[in-house]
Amino acid sequence: MSAQAQRPDPPYQVIAAQIRSRIVSGDLRPGDRVPSIRQIAERWGVAVATATKVMALLRAEGLVETKTGTGAVVSAPGAREQPLGPPAGPNRVAPQVLRRATPTDREPHRKRLLRCAITIADTEGLDAVSMRRLAAELGVGPMSLYRFVANKDELLIQMADEAFGELDLPRPKLGGWRADLERIARLQWQLCRRHLWLPRVVSFTRPLLVPGMMAQTEWILNALEGLGLPPGTGMREALTLHALVLTAALSVSEEVEAEQNTGVTLDDWWAATRAHAHELLDADRFSLLATTPGEATANPDGLFEYGLARHLDGFAVLIAEPPTLDAP
Repeated sequence: MSAQAQRPDPPYQVIAAQIRSRIVSGDLRPGDRVPSIRQIAERWGVAVATATKVMALLRAEGLVETKTGTGAVVSAPGAREQPLGPPAGPNRVAPQVLRRATPTDREPHRKRLLRCAITIADTEGLDAVSMRRLAAELGVGPMSLYRFVANKDELLIQMADEAFGELDLPRPKLGGWRADLERIARLQWQLCRRHLWLPRVVSFTRPLLVPGMMAQTEWILNALEGLGLPPGTGMREALTLHALVLTAALSVSEEVEAEQNTGVTLDDWWAATRAHAHELLDADRFSLLATTPGEATANPDGLFEYGLARHLDGFAVLIAEPPTLDAP
């Protein structure tokens, strides 16, 4: 047996296997809290960076999800998905396959490249994605990848296109404009929760001209067609709806990143700062804040639903009394 075959698994994989075993056996049930990154580091005596990789791996496997205000918990069986990325089996691709790929047969290899990049971004964050890292994962030389993407910027664009292509858009105009906009906004919200890096890639000043994202805007325009809105209002609504989803998702992404970097969950953070918060809120200056429930700011899904509902309330007024000309 070769020395490579005898090499032990990395510590993060060993720890993840132990937690995975407890989940599979039923010792940890759906909704139960799993050790936080800080707890993993302390219990197994590893660095926070290693503990972060443990949590990222379990999250990528669909076994664990992070709930703001609660921390990492076991996900429900129905919500678990196989990790995205290269198909089962060795990741490696024979270098000559990529070098000789023609425009007609390279699409499967391009998609495999993108799924591998998405898996890395989902598991370790967007900063971990690089041409060198992808080449190592696929077992090819870095230069081979440039047959499929010109540079990292193009890679990120294609990753976003691939991610948006995951959405199976329903037929519009089945339940009225409001039901349609609620439906697509929630689909995009779930997509961004699945791919926390996605909001960082999308731009509104320099929009991604890719089919996957353009299909989202086209769908919204189709849902609004026939409402008598002035020209341009439909596009403004589509962009505003996209922005509402992505802005809310970005805050979730930043919270998960903060947890991974510090090992402190939002629940732990609030517990650590509660005394200072009470001291500030007891002052007459913040008497209204003192009476506000703290959970109102700790539930990203609730904040998203509130923002979506209030936005659509306002848009309903615009539909009822459309302006004669678009506002500047």
